Amino acid sequence: MAVNWAETWAERISAFSRSPSRFLSGTTAEAFLAELLRELRDDRATYSVKILLLAPLCEYPTLLCPSDSVGEETALELMSVLVQCPPKSVQFRCHLLLGLTSVLVCTSCVSGRSRASQDFLDLLLQIAQDTSDLHADGALRSLRATACDCLRELEACSPGLLSQRLELLSGLRQRETSRLHQAYAGLHTLVLRNAVYQLTQETGAGAEHLKALLGGNTSVAWEAELDSGPTQDEDPAVLSSLILGPMGTVPTLQTGPDCKELRSVLSSLLEESYLLTAPCQAALLHRLTEVVAMVPGVPPAVFRAQLLRLLGTSEVCLLHTTLLMKCAFTDSLFSAEDEAFILQRLVVLSQHPLLRTPEKLFYTDCILHFPENRPIGCGDGDETLPVLLTPRLASALVPTVFNDSATMLARINLLSLVYLEEGEEGDGEGGRGLAYLYEHLTSLLHIVENGGSRENVVTFFRAAFLFLFYFCHVERYFHSMMEKLSTVYLCHTHLAPHFINLADRTQDKLSESSWAVGLLKALQGVITEAPLAQLTSQDLSRHLKVLARVAEEGEIPQHSTLRFLSSVITPSSSCLCAIGNWRLGNSLLAVCRRLLVHPSLDSLLMPLADILQHLACRYGDTDVQDHARLYYTLLTTLSREKLAAVLAQGSTEGGRQVKKRSLSCIMVESERLTSMLTIHQTEKTIFKLIEAQSEPREGTQTDKGSDLIQNETETCPGEASAALEVYRAQFDVPGFASDITLNYQLAHTEAEDPRFDRLFSIRVHFNLTDNHYEQLGDISVPCLFRERPSPTVQLRLKPRRPYPTTLHASAILTTQDGLSWLTTLPHIHVAFQQAFAPLPAPPACGQRGKLCLFDGLWDEISSKSGEDLDDCATSLFCCPLKEAALIALVEEHFLPYLLSDRSDKEEFKVLFFLPPQSHVLLKIRSEDPVHFNIATDNWQLLRYISSYLLTITSTQEDAVTD
Repeated sequence: MAVNWAETWAERISAFSRSPSRFLSGTTAEAFLAELLRELRDDRATYSVKILLLAPLCEYPTLLCPSDSVGEETALELMSVLVQCPPKSVQFRCHLLLGLTSVLVCTSCVSGRSRASQDFLDLLLQIAQDTSDLHADGALRSLRATACDCLRELEACSPGLLSQRLELLSGLRQRETSRLHQAYAGLHTLVLRNAVYQLTQETGAGAEHLKALLGGNTSVAWEAELDSGPTQDEDPAVLSSLILGPMGTVPTLQTGPDCKELRSVLSSLLEESYLLTAPCQAALLHRLTEVVAMVPGVPPAVFRAQLLRLLGTSEVCLLHTTLLMKCAFTDSLFSAEDEAFILQRLVVLSQHPLLRTPEKLFYTDCILHFPENRPIGCGDGDETLPVLLTPRLASALVPTVFNDSATMLARINLLSLVYLEEGEEGDGEGGRGLAYLYEHLTSLLHIVENGGSRENVVTFFRAAFLFLFYFCHVERYFHSMMEKLSTVYLCHTHLAPHFINLADRTQDKLSESSWAVGLLKALQGVITEAPLAQLTSQDLSRHLKVLARVAEEGEIPQHSTLRFLSSVITPSSSCLCAIGNWRLGNSLLAVCRRLLVHPSLDSLLMPLADILQHLACRYGDTDVQDHARLYYTLLTTLSREKLAAVLAQGSTEGGRQVKKRSLSCIMVESERLTSMLTIHQTEKTIFKLIEAQSEPREGTQTDKGSDLIQNETETCPGEASAALEVYRAQFDVPGFASDITLNYQLAHTEAEDPRFDRLFSIRVHFNLTDNHYEQLGDISVPCLFRERPSPTVQLRLKPRRPYPTTLHASAILTTQDGLSWLTTLPHIHVAFQQAFAPLPAPPACGQRGKLCLFDGLWDEISSKSGEDLDDCATSLFCCPLKEAALIALVEEHFLPYLLSDRSDKEEFKVLFFLPPQSHVLLKIRSEDPVHFNIATDNWQLLRYISSYLLTITSTQEDAVTD
């Protein structure tokens, strides 16, 4: 019976792990969680089954504990199971600790400093301090190891959690003599790094605070944290590494030169670091590097004793950490000799025969991103070469045909940069520079010619692209490579997709170069001049793919292509038409289709019509005949504009989507019917869109005092952080406050034409000039009469980025005589201030609530301003304005967005919301001059808000002067 019971649970847990959603469709998460907890408390269940029962809580804690309260209750239940568990059940206790950690972390109980997380933290620290297993077997010691891992996970997910326990952790690390010393060292280092970082975020923190932290009172640490409220919720991703970006963004703690306590801790950790494994050493050195970078009072020379061992290491992770240290401290720690030695070592390791390819590639990449003592670049992430990497030193990395593909391409890229620095010749003392690279490329081409493998082919074309990317401007190689490639193609037509791809990629990346067009023209030449007697159906299919790509280039004449097509379909040269191969027929039609929209179609008209007519009459496949007949009809009936419109539906022309239009008269009809079916083009603009006065937006303070008086009794929904949380929860609803509505009027232009006095069925189409906004839909207007009031339309814009933009507008309309017309409207300029909207506060949020939101946003932006990888920014705009002018300015421009009391003449608080989720906050202080303090969560808006403020204040000054 027990066996069947265990097997049942094993099947249920397996079914849950395979598909939790399907499993919970037959029950509820609450019921399943209750079953798990009940079985965990059942003494009849074996511990192996109980370990199995913990798996769902470890893997899917948020699914079974959807709220923090459920997570805390579950954690209390698991802790009661842990207390009742006998000490000898070490494995089950370890899994319980892991399950508890998952539940508390994933339900935010730890970051919220709940009582359950407090009890669990105390329990973990008690286990970590219990050294009764020193003379026991490894199984008992694993409980302390698991507790240490749990503490490290809690600290990583909630930085600063253990910052008041530094002295305790230091003592545990120093007393530990078993293999657990490594785990304690890693935990101590992580907590030290996070504690120092938190001090850098506190105003006025200094040496005395750091000293107190390193020797703090651990008995009341947690209670102190609880009394002070929840700590700042730092994003763990922000703390992943402080030294990977520009060093100017690393926060600093001003302690002065007296940091002997911290230096003592660092020295102790560094002296013990050689006892750790290489990955743990790397992690420890990385964290300590961040600590020293944040505390200028500790000189980087503290690492000097470890530097000799690190410079000679063969471990990849340690070398990577050394480069991170060099990036952080440059010449403060590394001398010029050290820099030269590291670079030479990287060059040697990049070609070491005993190393694996991934390691060699890593070392090559390190050369490309080598942190220099005296960097010349701006550190923008682009591949740049260190000054010390001369052509002579780089000559050791010349590629050979025996290199694997990845290594060869990496070396070509590196040497191309080296020779590009040296100029076109690139001939250093140790090699022949650019000439060698070209010879190497030629050698690869010979391998391809002699039937190289697919890897050889791909490697050659990638190498050719790299060479062209860097040296396409070198004349002596420009035509040489083009000729060699076209010759190779004729012998290896199966490489046609590679040639087309090379042309496409080169044209994309080198738009100013004509090399891709030259290659396509050369391919067209060798194809059309080759003897037809030896042409196979496979070769013809590949040739047609290339010629179809050639036909896309308007600069290349297409007469030779037409002669080739005509020769392959005539009965004297082949029986292609009689065979009626469907694939070949469609390849022929693909070339013809592109020729139909070629700029030189007028000169190609007769031979192209002959080819299409021949295919329509003689080709052996009905489908190909039908398509050829259609193309022939379009070619001989439609104008070039209509022909392009028919063939370009669904494609783009000139970077914009082609709008489907009514196309007239494929078949011959009367002149009247043709005119009725044709869309005519107006010579002048007949109407335009004029911005209309918008309705007062929601939240506008139309009355000077009623709104404030009405909401005087309302209360703020919690503290600023709580108000922000409620406010941001609104944006979880898709489409919330994500668009702006602008009102426009349709009005006739001054040019009077009686034909257009009455317009019907107007369809206005908009084209974007940038990607700042989502594509706009068309607007339909039933009619527009010159003698009637102008109709109003609403333009709904959905910003991706709330920047100024220009819209191109056109319209299709019908006049009173039944003719359809296409007219172009004047461009519509959307100004920056037109994206302004009042704060979309929750409905229950009164005036005080909005002020709470303003203060919360201001404090949050100010605290994050200047941080790496953060868009928050602050600025100041000053302008000489008198008090009366300032009040007039506020009432004229800022009243819909004013949150503070208008009776307060000392400071006005203004908030602009810009969809989809940007904010601009102003604190306007009546000083001499007037201070406009600006805060925004999108730093790219600063230039626009500054320009806007300059415009309106200048206008106000002029008005006052007048």
